[in-house]
Amino acid sequence: MNSFIEELKWRGLFADMMPGTDEQLNKEMTTAYIGFDPTADSLHIGSLIQIKILAHFQQHGHKPIALVGGATGMIGDPSGKSSERNLLDEETLLHYVDCLKNQLSRFLDFSGSEPNKAELVNNYDWMKNISFLDFAKNVGKNITVNYMMAKDSVKKRFSGEAGAEGMSFTEFTYQLIQGYDFLHLYQNNNVKLQMGGSDQWGNITTGTELIRRKAQGEAFALTVPLITKADGSKFGKSESGENYWLDKKKTSPYKFYQFWLNATDDDAERFIKFYTFLGKEEIENLVEEHKTAPNERKLQKKLAEEVTVWVHGREEYEKALKASEILFGRSTAEDMVSLDEATFLELFDGVPQKEIAKSDALGINIIDLLSEKSGFLKSKSEASREIKGNAISVNKQKVNDTFMANESDLIDGKFLLLQKGKKNYFIVKAI
Repeated sequence: MNSFIEELKWRGLFADMMPGTDEQLNKEMTTAYIGFDPTADSLHIGSLIQIKILAHFQQHGHKPIALVGGATGMIGDPSGKSSERNLLDEETLLHYVDCLKNQLSRFLDFSGSEPNKAELVNNYDWMKNISFLDFAKNVGKNITVNYMMAKDSVKKRFSGEAGAEGMSFTEFTYQLIQGYDFLHLYQNNNVKLQMGGSDQWGNITTGTELIRRKAQGEAFALTVPLITKADGSKFGKSESGENYWLDKKKTSPYKFYQFWLNATDDDAERFIKFYTFLGKEEIENLVEEHKTAPNERKLQKKLAEEVTVWVHGREEYEKALKASEILFGRSTAEDMVSLDEATFLELFDGVPQKEIAKSDALGINIIDLLSEKSGFLKSKSEASREIKGNAISVNKQKVNDTFMANESDLIDGKFLLLQKGKKNYFIVKAI
């Protein structure tokens, strides 16, 4: 069996493939593509498997193409959807396309002179000049309505399964357009394989059928499973339904790191195969180590490290790790001060905050800062009593009644974290 397919299988990332796919990959360096529709200005962790498949494909000596769907993004893929999504205006869509291009370039090797260097394409480039009549005549006539209706993505919507609505003609054409993408890339980029999630099987095989009928050629399909948690629930969203984005402006590296760190034991054992590039032996050793001391959460820590470094880089991972240690009291004053504003505010989300002048925050006695300057404590006498009881900390460090904050104590040059006891926090923003 081909080494790429073997890799997918032991990682649990193989769902199905067309007959002959294995032989094609063994025969020659093969070019394959995966499509990413620009539905937002960032990909989220739901796209990580597709990115990783392309990266593995390239590492095994084949040539990956990432297709950004500037054309298909105007329509919306009905696969796995119960209703039609809102269509985007062209300006927004083009902005999203640019954002996704920049993001994908971080994960695949597009540089160098190797024959298998990655490529990035946009299907809007070849669809924009095709008229509706030309498309209907040259593409539509090759695929019957019966063939299209037999696809699960269409069948479920028409049958009303699971509360699904009907389907507009716009959405109905999606599989034809995706099929034409495959035909175009087959004829112009020597693409012989399309990969994607298992819900894409119908769209992908429409492309192979179009290649067979229109170009008398042979092309192949390979799919990976749709990822769920071990308990069967949806993967990749917070409890409130928010996405975890790959753009750190939308999801901070700290929050991203915490998502993986909080995986259950069962999920961590699966996810470390899915989402990291660690080898089989190392993963098996980690799993065994974890089972002997699950309380140490070695599996979750390694998973969170590997994925955060892959997506955000080593420096952001170190910041996220430092932030976690701060939260659980395993840090120095220097660690606290070095936090950036976004991570600090994420870490202490919901903590009361007050802006005061720098002159009222720095160089004054801690009792005055705790009471009349910040309003954190009701009176100087309460502040004095709490300090004598060793209950007051500034930036997670215990202080006495002689303490005065200075410029070097400010977190990201502007914040002080006041604390009474273990859980009573207050943020001073010095302006």
